[in-house]
Amino acid sequence: MNTEERISFLRKELEGYNHSYYVLDTPVISDFEFDKLMSELIGLEEENPEYQDDLSPTKKVGGMVIDSFNTINHKFPMLSLSNTYNAEDLNDFDNRVKKLIDVPFQYVCELKFDGASISLTYVNGKLKQALTRGDGTKGDDVTENVKTIRSLPLKLKGDFPEEFEIRGEILISKSDFEKLNDQKIEKEEKPFSNPRNTASGSLKMHDTKEVYNRLLDCFLYHMLGENLPTKEHFSNLEKAKSWGLKVSDTTEVKSDIYGVIDYVNYWDTARYDLPFEIDGIVIKVNNTDLQEELGFTSKFPRWAISYKFKSEQVFTKLNSISYQVGRTGAITPVANLEPVQLAGTIVKRASLHNADQIEKLDIRVGDVVYVEKGGEIIPKVVGVELKDRDLLSQPTEFISTCPDCNTELVRKEGDAKHYCPNSENCNQQIIGKFEHFIGRKAMDIDGLGVETIELLVKENLISEISDLYLLRKEQILPLERMAEKSAENLISGIEESKKIPFERLLFALGIRFVGETVAKKLANHYTTIDNLMSSTFEELLAVDEIGDKIAESLVHYFSKEKNRVLIHNLKGHNLCFLAEKKQENLSDKLSGMAVVVSGVFTHHSRNELKQMIEKHGGKNVSSISKKTTFVLSGDNMGPSKKEKAEELGIPLISEEEFINKIS
Repeated sequence: MNTEERISFLRKELEGYNHSYYVLDTPVISDFEFDKLMSELIGLEEENPEYQDDLSPTKKVGGMVIDSFNTINHKFPMLSLSNTYNAEDLNDFDNRVKKLIDVPFQYVCELKFDGASISLTYVNGKLKQALTRGDGTKGDDVTENVKTIRSLPLKLKGDFPEEFEIRGEILISKSDFEKLNDQKIEKEEKPFSNPRNTASGSLKMHDTKEVYNRLLDCFLYHMLGENLPTKEHFSNLEKAKSWGLKVSDTTEVKSDIYGVIDYVNYWDTARYDLPFEIDGIVIKVNNTDLQEELGFTSKFPRWAISYKFKSEQVFTKLNSISYQVGRTGAITPVANLEPVQLAGTIVKRASLHNADQIEKLDIRVGDVVYVEKGGEIIPKVVGVELKDRDLLSQPTEFISTCPDCNTELVRKEGDAKHYCPNSENCNQQIIGKFEHFIGRKAMDIDGLGVETIELLVKENLISEISDLYLLRKEQILPLERMAEKSAENLISGIEESKKIPFERLLFALGIRFVGETVAKKLANHYTTIDNLMSSTFEELLAVDEIGDKIAESLVHYFSKEKNRVLIHNLKGHNLCFLAEKKQENLSDKLSGMAVVVSGVFTHHSRNELKQMIEKHGGKNVSSISKKTTFVLSGDNMGPSKKEKAEELGIPLISEEEFINKIS
């Protein structure tokens, strides 16, 4: 066997041993024997650089120093999941799904691993890229660090697609976490706080050899791409497993929500026996065509949900209550606590929600209170230990005036929140509006953060959104912590924001009830801000998915002179109030027609059919009404949808008839 053949042999053997040990959990050789073979391969590669290969098992050992991590857009957004906490919530989710799809379907139940989300792209069976979740739209490229994970193959085997994306969670097992902390203690260093934060922090380390020593693992749970093996989420995971990817054996298919609840109840207890941390269960509709039909809200997929196990609770002392003012003027009471460890982090503050919550729990300063993390993210006070209460304590009186501008607060009937009505002169509201405007999902202005906004407001350099576009470098340079380069970056970022598309600018204005999805629909429908501003309440209601609350809010917003002046000023600064021109339609054969797509089709996916409808001038709608022109009906169309179409006299046409219609 010559050198090249020996290198090839060692690579193949080590890949197999890695897979057996870290994925199948069935060691084939001892650690000593493995290390001996790895050392031989490392030596041969160093002596024969002409045989170097980026996919060699030696690359997992690390050794590269990374200067910085590039931020890259996700091909498919990495959205969060909405949360449920009990069986009633799960039944509500099930009912929402059934209302929208009305065909037989299954659920897939998965463990919700407690680690750091990752998105991997494989091209021709080779790992091309690994991105963190980031803000869901773009993430950091941590490919070199991810390559060091022993359970993750750098190249696949079998009948994989040419290109696909697979998502998962990078974590550290309980036993490996203990090993890492033992090493820390031996060196008299501060131990890590919890496995999740350690896994997440490890991904952003600059020395790949150090990342390798962190003993990271990875479970994969969701595949995306144009040419996936099957139309079922679970079957795609089984295929991924056959290619060498690590997929949990605990994932199961359930025929109904009762099976889902049984799965949840089982793992609520059994989770403590797992070798790694989980914080809940993820439930997904199995069929990928149905996932497409269900679609997304601005924040969450409608076809998946997370069940969160009961939160960990701790008790601590409530030292004081302070009050925050939001951009809408809403007042939020905040508990300032004696610092306490909760779910791996030190908690010093927690939400008290509103005056009703304080009164309901009878929360008082000086109380020993119970704190938990709502959805494992935001700490909240959930109870009081009355036996520890000071006999002289007094009930909490909610403030009557704004903590920022001293204006008397108002509370509308049926609203749990108190509000400061002084929107024009209340600094905290002004800062909140700027903070929303410059946010990543809005204008995303580089070099401009909340601290700088506060400073600019304090120095009276800005009071209205449009003032940002009047700022000059000479005004900014004298400010605290503002150097020449940072001032230039700030002005450049503001100038660059003028290119932000209309839909994001509309969202950035902060109109009540106008989130990202609504802003996009309005921008696409009206195409210009002038068309939107002149629209009546009735005309707004005619827009797809625009209801009473949104229509009322828009009419109210544009009726105010100061808002119309703001838009006039922003136009003067050349911000984009014109929707991007849509790609020219193939024809107008479906112009003015509202089409419902329902069922399973032979020649095209549901998504392809929807694209065809739009390309020929039609509009896709999700439910059948008197306004529906026809239903594009496939196999297994839901009986209730069919019945409703027949009742209203809406024609049902087949896939073949539809193709003839647009040909």
